[in-house]
Amino acid sequence: MKSQPDDVPGHGTDTSATDWITTPIEPRILRGALELERTAHGVLPHRLPARARKQFPDGYLAMVEAQPSGVRLVFRTRATAVELDVLPTKTVYQGGPARPDGVYDLVVNGRPTGQAVASGGNVHTIDMANQSAVTRPGPPGTVRFAELSADDKDIEIWLPHTEITELIALRTDAPVEAVPDGGRRVWLHHGSSISHGSNADSPTATWPALAAALGGVELINLGFGGNALLDPFTARAIRDTPADLISLKIGINLVNTDLMRLRAFSPAVHGFLDTIREGHPSTPLLVVSPVLCPIQEDTPGPLAMDFDGQKLQFRALGDPSDRAGGRLTLNVIRDELSRIIADRAADDPNLHYLDGRSLYGEADFAELPLPDLLHPDSAGHRRIGERFAERAFGDGGPFEVSGG
Repeated sequence: MKSQPDDVPGHGTDTSATDWITTPIEPRILRGALELERTAHGVLPHRLPARARKQFPDGYLAMVEAQPSGVRLVFRTRATAVELDVLPTKTVYQGGPARPDGVYDLVVNGRPTGQAVASGGNVHTIDMANQSAVTRPGPPGTVRFAELSADDKDIEIWLPHTEITELIALRTDAPVEAVPDGGRRVWLHHGSSISHGSNADSPTATWPALAAALGGVELINLGFGGNALLDPFTARAIRDTPADLISLKIGINLVNTDLMRLRAFSPAVHGFLDTIREGHPSTPLLVVSPVLCPIQEDTPGPLAMDFDGQKLQFRALGDPSDRAGGRLTLNVIRDELSRIIADRAADDPNLHYLDGRSLYGEADFAELPLPDLLHPDSAGHRRIGERFAERAFGDGGPFEVSGG
């Protein structure tokens, strides 16, 4: 099996030797997205619905929501070659290190089989100093996977988790059909940039994707970099999305944005949970506190980025003494989440709490330090994904098949 990036037909790819079949990109062959938006080029997967997008406070959330973490094309075919025309939007931070192109992961019959990147695309440059952004348009590209076996097989193409991806056309050399529902449970997860997949090498290497594979569930990943902020529109989206299992990783973005104080945090958590329970009154619901992050354990935000031309790192700007005035730190949030969930669980037996340090704690930081002091690398994602699968989907966990 070979994979390679090319230009779209008519822009450098010779497709004359293949009898291609073009399949419309529709919800029946797309998983992990809550909505498809029709664009001038094709369709754009969204992880929040249009109603929520109308209430976004800024362009940054609009960007990360449209980055298709956990979104994948899923279909059954005898095809030996698959091509996907796309228009990516690649993000660049002014003055920051170069970011690698987004990776497309090919999974065949549940097994990772190949990877590719797409050339071309738009370039979205963000200047963090003045909070401005500009997008330079670019050409579409084609992702190609070839030399596949000619038997019937289930194919998944996982889209780049940190690269907005407009889907233009899907071509194969054999017919495509939707994969029937296999009865697997749907797990909806909401969290911050770590849940989004920051610093993971590829979309199937994010910790939620790894945990979903180990748990044998279908993933809907509502991890939004920098934006797990207890927004009411996110709670409503979770409320209105069919799911068998729900988890919420709450806390670190509230600290590193210095968005609210303890007085506002506690009622906001209750309100977020109340909204979700309106649509999922008895669904197993797991609240996860932040994993270890030494720079913010006892120091409030906001965070600042330092880049010396080679290495990017974060530092907290708050004063630890300000905790007395209600400013949030990770330890303050863990204590409050533990208290809130314990109180609510007395009347809600399907509500559970997990201390994030059981997924990544002091010993893990010593072995697998956070490269930028904030986000794990792919080895850290694997550690977190394996631990979550064991504690949530394993024996006695809130998501075990026979539980809850």
